[in-house]
Amino acid sequence: MSRRRFHRLPAIAIFAIVSGFSHPLLAQEQQPKPAPKLPAIVVTSVAERPLTDRVIATGTIRPIDEILVQPLVDGLPIKTLNVDVGDRVEAGSVLAVLDGDALVLQKSQYQANKAKAEAGLAQSKAQVVEAQASYDDAIRQRDRTKRLGQNGTSSVSQVEQAEAQAEVADARLKAAQQAVGVAEADIKVVDAQIADIDLKLARTEVKSPVAGVVSVKNAKVGAIAAGSGEPLFNVIRDGAIELVADLAESEIGKIKRDQKATIRVAGNRNGIEGVVRLVSPTVDASTRLGAVHIVVDATSTARAGMYASAEVIVAQKTALALPQSAVTSGRDGSVARKVARTNEGDVVRQAKIETGIQDSGFVEIVSGLNAGDKVVAKAGAFVRDGDRIAPVEARNTEAQNQASN
Repeated sequence: MSRRRFHRLPAIAIFAIVSGFSHPLLAQEQQPKPAPKLPAIVVTSVAERPLTDRVIATGTIRPIDEILVQPLVDGLPIKTLNVDVGDRVEAGSVLAVLDGDALVLQKSQYQANKAKAEAGLAQSKAQVVEAQASYDDAIRQRDRTKRLGQNGTSSVSQVEQAEAQAEVADARLKAAQQAVGVAEADIKVVDAQIADIDLKLARTEVKSPVAGVVSVKNAKVGAIAAGSGEPLFNVIRDGAIELVADLAESEIGKIKRDQKATIRVAGNRNGIEGVVRLVSPTVDASTRLGAVHIVVDATSTARAGMYASAEVIVAQKTALALPQSAVTSGRDGSVARKVARTNEGDVVRQAKIETGIQDSGFVEIVSGLNAGDKVVAKAGAFVRDGDRIAPVEARNTEAQNQASN
């Protein structure tokens, strides 16, 4: 019965059922194709920011001026020591005293020699007086004999004898006067010897020629002081120290006198203030390095001999900058991938730029870009000149990263 009823269905009804059926493949072909999805690329903006150009240098801390204190008297033992390493001394402070007993005895001998010379001088002066009297008498006798000879009372031989006696008396007077000169010279020699002993006695006090800090003490009680040996003491003038650092020839040209620096040594995290004192006028031909001298605050924890690093501030300014990751450097210079908005959308265009200061992950843009320009945040991304992208602001991605963390 059912079969008969089925076959009796009108043909138009069957057509209606078939026409209402839709095949999936046919429906997919009929839908429009979606636009290709553009890659989402993080971009950043060119903006002003404070930049600091700095040079990092390392080296050893040394005294600016270290004075070697030598004994000024040789061959005397050291009697006492008045200072130790680290003591601060003033100019003229007595650092050590040498034993001067032998000099005192030598001075006594010279004083005795002087007394003897003075006695000899007195005797010579007495002889001069005696010789002067004899000379005067001989002159009178000669003159009287000459007058008598003119009157015929004295003979020629008597006149000649009187003249000879006068000449002898004159010679004795001159000899006595010369003896006085010799005695006076002897006294001057002894005086000089005594003065030399006094100077040596004064120099038995080994004094510091400058104010400063004792850095080395080689002197020991009982040791024989010698001017040709190692110095008794080393004194750092005014306690002033400096960092002597070597810089490459490409960087030493940036350093100028009086530039500020921050010095770091072991055990000091905050850093120590310093100032560039001297820049070497030459560069070593073999190492291509030049020395820079940076004065270190003497009241800090830094000590001579320490290894230290210094950060020298070369320049500070506010300028346009980009993250260093957004800049690619090569033989032909530096470039950034600028994002330009066109009718076709956001397109990457390569822009040649001139860079300047690099500081804390940022690089100064001297020319080639303007404030507000969008560039690809990572220049090494897989984008080429002319590629279309979907830009994503760098600050948005940072916020998302912070939220996810």
